[in-house]
Amino acid sequence: MTKRTDAKGKALAEHGALNPRPKKVAHKQFQFNEFFDSCDLVQVKYEMLRLVRVDGQTVTDAAAAFGFSRPAFYQARASFERNGLPGLVPKRPGPRHAHKLSEVVMQFVDQQRATDPTLRAPVLANMIRKRLGLSVHPRSIERALSRRAKKGR
Repeated sequence: MTKRTDAKGKALAEHGALNPRPKKVAHKQFQFNEFFDSCDLVQVKYEMLRLVRVDGQTVTDAAAAFGFSRPAFYQARASFERNGLPGLVPKRPGPRHAHKLSEVVMQFVDQQRATDPTLRAPVLANMIRKRLGLSVHPRSIERALSRRAKKGR
């Protein structure tokens, strides 16, 4: 691997666009042409969609040639039709931040810890569930407290 491809691989990984199964891409374009990179998930998905729309291949054949299932093809197509090329960039699943640990919840945690500094996350999670009606995993509380400590709050 050259430095350029190492840098490209690192950039793809940082943006979540590194194909986790590049060896499953069996289409001839990706086998014999340096321009096509089976590690570039966005490029692989785009070429799979193009093969069906422009070249008239069946969804089954195109999905198989690019290492995807038929449902994955349809998901990629819907995302592409809705958002264009950026729609093919994978999104991280799940919440983007500690959405349950709002300022109100963290104030409650602070109040409880001010009363009893020995309280640990499992006990705090139970108190939050009973008092605020919110189910929070103890590890989420630990991470929130750690983030606050790092910020000096």
